[in-house]
Amino acid sequence: MVAVFSRTGIIDLTAESISDALGWLLLIISVAVFAWLIFGRSWSAIERKRAVAILVLFVSSAIFWAAYEQAGSSLNLFAERNTDRRVLGWEFPASWFQFVQPVFVILLAPVFAWLWLALRHREPSIPAKFAGGLLLGGLAFALLVPAAAGGKMASPWWLTGTYFLQTLGELCLSPVGLSAMTKLAPARVAGFVMGVWFLSISIGDWAAGKAASFYESMALPNLFGAVAALSLVAVLLMAVMIKPTVRLMAGVK
Repeated sequence: MVAVFSRTGIIDLTAESISDALGWLLLIISVAVFAWLIFGRSWSAIERKRAVAILVLFVSSAIFWAAYEQAGSSLNLFAERNTDRRVLGWEFPASWFQFVQPVFVILLAPVFAWLWLALRHREPSIPAKFAGGLLLGGLAFALLVPAAAGGKMASPWWLTGTYFLQTLGELCLSPVGLSAMTKLAPARVAGFVMGVWFLSISIGDWAAGKAASFYESMALPNLFGAVAALSLVAVLLMAVMIKPTVRLMAGVK
């Protein structure tokens, strides 16, 4: 039926319209799930509080991934069109930048694992780690603003630095978030809530695609600056929410 309506012009079926429809569907599903978790009658007071804490982390995660997942879109376009990729007279493919983040993850994951253990009782709370992840993600895009505003082909070290900061942010947020879901979710729906957590990544991916769609029509310093500003505003809000969220977590660390 949809195909028939598309061919007759009743429905404008394009890749963008399909993406938008699925993105809004993810948002609607997320709202419905959290409304059930927070206002459903079958939950205890502690479970409701923890559901609100999950919601705070969920929104923070979506904002982080909206910036991070531009690695394969706007940042890759920046690598191809605005980055000097010549080494000894040979130009390497822009796609080679895609291995930078995985390498950083492999190198830095053991460092973060050691760090959290070494800090022991001084280890930051889960919301504080999320705030740190958002801060690093915002700084990553802020770093690109002067590179994009220079009017010349940027050094590859600008993108490398951006990917480094993004990876630091990812290691503050990504493994911590999934672990938090296992602790905060009601035991009878723990697996379901862990699945819902991945919706935050999906929504972030969709938002990253929407941001990347402005690459052609928006000045790059403005685009990267807007992404950085959104992340840094989220940092400020998250910083204010750290203590209230810790209280909502009701003893979960």
